[in-house]
Amino acid sequence: MVLGGGRLTDIAKPRIDEPGSRIRQLAFAVPALIITISLLAIGWVAQAQRQHSGVYAEAIGQANLRADDNIEARLVGDIRSGIRYPVLGRSQLYPWLLLGESDTDQPLGWVFETLVVLSGDISRVPFTDLTIDPSAPPTPVITSASPGPVATATKAPPTPRPTIGVFGVSGRVSGEVNIRYGPGVEYPRAGVAYTGDRFDVTGYHTLYPWVRIRYPDAAGGQAWIARDLLAISGNIFNTVAISQTRFSLPPVTPTPAAVQAIGINGRQALPLGGDLQILADELWNLLLRNDFDPQTSRFGALFFMDLTSGEAFTFGDKFAFSGTSLNKIAILAKLYQKLDAPPAIETATDILNTMICSENAATNRLLSIIGDGNAYIGADAVTKLYQELGLTRSFLIAPFTTIGTPEPPPRPLVFPETAADQDRAEPDLSNQLTVVEIGSLLANLYQCAYGAGGALNESFGAAVEARECRQMLHVMSNNTVDALLKSGVPADTRVAHKHGWIPDTHGNAALFFTPGGDYVIAMLLFQPEWLNFQESLPLFAEVSRRVYNHFNPEQPQESGREWVIPDAKSCNYFGSPLVVDLLQSHWDT
Repeated sequence: MVLGGGRLTDIAKPRIDEPGSRIRQLAFAVPALIITISLLAIGWVAQAQRQHSGVYAEAIGQANLRADDNIEARLVGDIRSGIRYPVLGRSQLYPWLLLGESDTDQPLGWVFETLVVLSGDISRVPFTDLTIDPSAPPTPVITSASPGPVATATKAPPTPRPTIGVFGVSGRVSGEVNIRYGPGVEYPRAGVAYTGDRFDVTGYHTLYPWVRIRYPDAAGGQAWIARDLLAISGNIFNTVAISQTRFSLPPVTPTPAAVQAIGINGRQALPLGGDLQILADELWNLLLRNDFDPQTSRFGALFFMDLTSGEAFTFGDKFAFSGTSLNKIAILAKLYQKLDAPPAIETATDILNTMICSENAATNRLLSIIGDGNAYIGADAVTKLYQELGLTRSFLIAPFTTIGTPEPPPRPLVFPETAADQDRAEPDLSNQLTVVEIGSLLANLYQCAYGAGGALNESFGAAVEARECRQMLHVMSNNTVDALLKSGVPADTRVAHKHGWIPDTHGNAALFFTPGGDYVIAMLLFQPEWLNFQESLPLFAEVSRRVYNHFNPEQPQESGREWVIPDAKSCNYFGSPLVVDLLQSHWDT
């Protein structure tokens, strides 16, 4: 059992930013297992086929494939347990392996060695420095190596070298770095550069370790990067020496508001009252001060709704995130739509183990019930529920990953494309949501439970009764994870919530019942490769505390509480009194 769900990814590695500031990097996601490959030589594949070493690799659960033998290289796909891939090559310096298609031996991508199980003598595998290029136009080659959609591969000419400017000096970025309007971190940011970006160097500062680059997006076409964040080709002292210590700032131009009022269930957004607008801006700035900035690869999203007034706001809603275990709220709603009687004792136990323990095996059994014995069909039904509620950017198309070999899908998986940005937060290909849509689903459960109408009632009528919605909220109110948003309010506050996290994404969707009013918060934070709980948990708590104090100014929560995340291994609701609660035909909480 895994609280919050999980997946295996590459081993975390430090990221690079400006001197003295937080270290970061960018990893790019691709929306489907469709990759294109650029070979160093067109005959390389045929040669690899003739000399195949007989060594194979199988993922331990799930593992990322990258374009090169390092964690900063671009993500080009993933592999899962149950399928063996030929090992075509290995890095001479690092523990990375180049895998190929099962049928054709065409290169797929690089995997970190500890994330796979090997068969065969690895010493027979040749060394290689082949780089995969996912940006080249594909020439499809059909293969059945993946359990998902058909993969494609291509033979493409080598990527041409970039041209170098008038001074013959250039700098290549490694990691993710800020570009500034002057030679220091005190100057405003002109933009962000990512791994592999190359810039013409046009000058160097004689006092500070910064170089000037040609940057058309900046006012004047010039900007600055710290020198030690660039791999420089050429002699910078052949460029312009700059000794001035004061630099003019760019003209101030209006920027669109980050926080937006929003309506749910197709209703028009209500203008935010003055105090609520202040709160919204305060929460946005709180995330920025904690270095969750959408102009970088580390960012967050939030949805809030006052369940009395209907006022709601959001920021970061354009991004699709991995659905983690938050999508289990939608599974629960679909299950209750399916049931025409109180759940059986086994199903009631699985409901609790899904929603509180986040046990993926129990979740998949619920999906099987929804799908009449087929968990994949059950996942499709969850996606259909979203669509029937007018929520078109969230979906689930496969069961959750469990320990051991996954069941082969009954058909090739088709990964939906939505109106959300499905790249920036590297979302799971089969399990995605946006912060507004998961928050809206919680708000609809509340409206269903307490007679306020809402999309669940309008779409499903008697198929989802008020008592069933109250039961669902009762289950989530007994969530023993006393952390994330819940730790920002007094310990005796009723909070119906679902937690979910994987290495790069932490999320929480919660419904609060407070003396000053009831409200919903849904919040997600993302950092490529690895997000530390020491950074995310206090931020969740502080966001929640400020919202609580907005509703309860006469009895404010002065500070966040100590948080508790129970041991997942001991979480099991077999025989629990809560099971009896779910067997009742009525629930009146």
